[in-house]
Amino acid sequence: MIRVLLVDDHAMLRAGFRTILESQPDIAVVGEAGTGAEATVLASTLRPDVITMDVQMPDMDGIEATRRIVADPEVAAAIAIVTTFDRDDYLFQALDAGAAGFLLKNAGPEDLITAVRALAAGDGMLSPEVTRRVLARFAAPAGPAAQAAPASAASPASALSPAPRPAPVTLAEPLTDREAEVLVLLADARSNAEIATALFIGEATVKTHVSRILQKLGARDRVQAVVTAHRMGLA
Repeated sequence: MIRVLLVDDHAMLRAGFRTILESQPDIAVVGEAGTGAEATVLASTLRPDVITMDVQMPDMDGIEATRRIVADPEVAAAIAIVTTFDRDDYLFQALDAGAAGFLLKNAGPEDLITAVRALAAGDGMLSPEVTRRVLARFAAPAGPAAQAAPASAASPASALSPAPRPAPVTLAEPLTDREAEVLVLLADARSNAEIATALFIGEATVKTHVSRILQKLGARDRVQAVVTAHRMGLA
């Protein structure tokens, strides 16, 4: 059973998420929080497997809450940012804080279920359009225009500042040719099954390659692996 903590300052939205997730036999919502500060406490006491985290909330925003939860060695929950605002500053600060997923609230119910299951399995979850923006950011030259997209007219002003462009990194142990092929497909948001089909190998072999890639990149999950790979120019 996948244990989920819902974090959002709108009770009606949390109720909708609960209804969607608890329609599945393998998912249980174990708690709800209306602020980031509440989320940090409940993450420690309830020990969920997955946390869905809003960004704009009173008391403490979801980015800071994510950063604190990820830094807590007693909490092993994977965090998916679920927000109304399709903003690059939110996206990249969430990834930098340790979020393993980023989902917009206009996504379908099946996307929320898929994201929760993916994070519970140790995978990251970015929608295809978000993945493309992550890749474009790390492929683009550094500069003020590349640091963050402006907020849309419908988005309220936020205290969150644009995330700085990360510094380049190097590998202590190089990827094999096959691992590099797998990484390129990971960067294209392919699932293990799709990678196995594309490379004519077994899915268990793909899982082994992914584990080795994460280890060599020092990445927590697939999302961070893709980000790190593009910082290094590997994918």
